[in-house]
Amino acid sequence: MMHFGHANSLRQAKLMGDYLVVGVHTDEEIRKHKGPPVMTQEERYKMVRACKWVDEVVEGAPYVTTLETLDEHKCDFCVHGDDITTTADGTDTYEIVKKAGRYRECKRTQGVSTTDLVGRMLLLSRPQHNLSHEAVVSKEVAELSKGPCAVSPWTGVSQFLPTTQRILQFSEGREPKPGDRIVYMPGSFDLFHVGHVDALRVAKEAGDFLIVGIWPDAVSLRFKGQNHPVMNLHERVLSVLQCKYVDEVVIGAPYSTTKSLLDHFKVNLVVHGGTKIEPDEDGGNPFQVALDRGIFKKIDSGNTLTADDIVDRIIQNKIEFERRNRKKEAKELELIQRMSASG
Repeated sequence: MMHFGHANSLRQAKLMGDYLVVGVHTDEEIRKHKGPPVMTQEERYKMVRACKWVDEVVEGAPYVTTLETLDEHKCDFCVHGDDITTTADGTDTYEIVKKAGRYRECKRTQGVSTTDLVGRMLLLSRPQHNLSHEAVVSKEVAELSKGPCAVSPWTGVSQFLPTTQRILQFSEGREPKPGDRIVYMPGSFDLFHVGHVDALRVAKEAGDFLIVGIWPDAVSLRFKGQNHPVMNLHERVLSVLQCKYVDEVVIGAPYSTTKSLLDHFKVNLVVHGGTKIEPDEDGGNPFQVALDRGIFKKIDSGNTLTADDIVDRIIQNKIEFERRNRKKEAKELELIQRMSASG
């Protein structure tokens, strides 16, 4: 799956050049070398295309990057994070381009990985689980995300630490121009996925400047119960900010869209997707103010995928994903040992 850690790598890669081409592997390649993918290749193609720093996507890119691949797409060099990706037999995926001097490295985003997020989702299959989000990340996820012995520095869990610098790096700092039609769309946006991308695209098409309100963790906890949201507020903010359809984000937006919020941002239209609208704590409609002003609209993106669907994929294949996490770490540890022995 694509998360804000991937987006941060793409941001860093774009800073190294002028035009960013991103290769996305097929489901078959991922299953062969890493394990079952969380999202389909078509979903991942669309997710990557929606990232604001991506200029072009190569579908079905080979898992091992070769010089021929770089030349075919007129790329001067290849970029990857400072963690190591290996093939099914434990070989460094970027060995060829490294030896040719056509490899650059960016810093991995500490505190997030697909392995970590899969571990968090696996916890949702435990109805007796009753820990806070922070405790989940620091304890239970660690057990589901790694093997029983040594810990890989790339796969092992580390708590994500949000900073204002990271938010600034992801934010464009754009402001609406005079006469712009301003659209506001609130939501949780947990486990940011292709359903969100399609909804945001349609929302942006309804105006000129799209503001996304992201509800606090307590809202998801209220409606969905323990261990929700899977990603905390800061993680969800970065996930939404990297999307090219989004111009601004309101961090910790009120569940009920208020008069003061609409007036402050000079909102012309408030939109909501196909998910059920739950009443606020006082029993009121969270969009009542917008309804009273005649500026509320339900939109249809044609995509019914939800965060619950993503979680269901993980839980339905629980054993396979647990095996994937442990297999991935075992390969990384083996490579570390070989690198230490040769060094």
